[in-house]
Amino acid sequence: MPITVKALQKTGPDEQFRVAQIERRDPRPDDVVIDIKAAGICHSDIHTIRNEWGEAHFPLTVGHEIAGVVSAVGSAVTDFAVGDRVGVGCMVDSCGTCESCVAGQEQDCLNGNVGTYNSTDVDGTITQGGYAEKVVVDRRFVCRIPDGLDFDVAAPLLCAGITTYAPLARWGAGEKVAGRAKKVAVLGLGGLGHMGVQIAAAMGADVTVLSRSRKKEQLALDLGAGRMLATSEDGFFEAHRGEFDLILNTISADIPVDSYLRLLAPHGVMAVVGLPPAPQTLGFGSLIGGGKVLAGSNIGGIAETQEMLDFCAEHGIAAQIETVGIDEVDAAYDRVVAGEVYFRVVIDTATFEGAEPVAV
Repeated sequence: MPITVKALQKTGPDEQFRVAQIERRDPRPDDVVIDIKAAGICHSDIHTIRNEWGEAHFPLTVGHEIAGVVSAVGSAVTDFAVGDRVGVGCMVDSCGTCESCVAGQEQDCLNGNVGTYNSTDVDGTITQGGYAEKVVVDRRFVCRIPDGLDFDVAAPLLCAGITTYAPLARWGAGEKVAGRAKKVAVLGLGGLGHMGVQIAAAMGADVTVLSRSRKKEQLALDLGAGRMLATSEDGFFEAHRGEFDLILNTISADIPVDSYLRLLAPHGVMAVVGLPPAPQTLGFGSLIGGGKVLAGSNIGGIAETQEMLDFCAEHGIAAQIETVGIDEVDAAYDRVVAGEVYFRVVIDTATFEGAEPVAV
């Protein structure tokens, strides 16, 4: 039988969240049922449910930073048990057979992965996300949350953590260059950037935070950066030309890409994880000169997500958060958009208790 749960839902992009009842599928043999303890608010949730990335499927429940406890498993599940601490990120299915999936890169499934919300599932239904009491997920897309990570600080790792960990690992943030630590610049110190700083520092990089101002300087240093530089200062780009081996670009706004590429040393890499709403301009000369690389990155596969969680637990890395109840999410969205949140907001799903769902 399908499972009925309370969830936060919107019926349109300009509507307020409401508590509604939604159905989770009747668990299949390979499914894991998770009691959700914490659900992170990602800017992607806001873009999606406000129709800023196209028409969403309403009514819709978003949320792809999910942490909780296994409450039931399907008959074929042997690697998870009731009581296990687990998490679910940005995807809940993929074909499992294409080259990308076989290589452990399910996020790049050649047949299209199934997103945790607002995506067409294999049974034709629209997936509903983690702002809810429970979720039912194929065991292949469930990760273990180490005991050293509390649910609320672990939830954002399922998106913000893996989004920054994957490119830092791929481009060798922890490697040495001519016997010294690699110089890594993290562009932006928001929800993604604050994770990138912690992870790069733990990998052994010499980390610099780049931001328009230095108002978060002490926060940057507390997170593990060696320094913070203000890009708005006169002569900044010339003064720091050719200085960095790797730039992790977390900015989701228009920037002078060519100017930032000039900050790279020869053969340096800019890894982009922020997604501006408008196309950015780029002169190829900025890449050709010095043989530089401009690369994109989109989360990571399930095995790498587990690797990231284990890494964070080992190094004491966690998202910096504030928690809100289900009746505070609309206001939290506005604060995220206004840049008033340092650094992530997480929904305490215990606040569903006692809430009356609307009659539909």
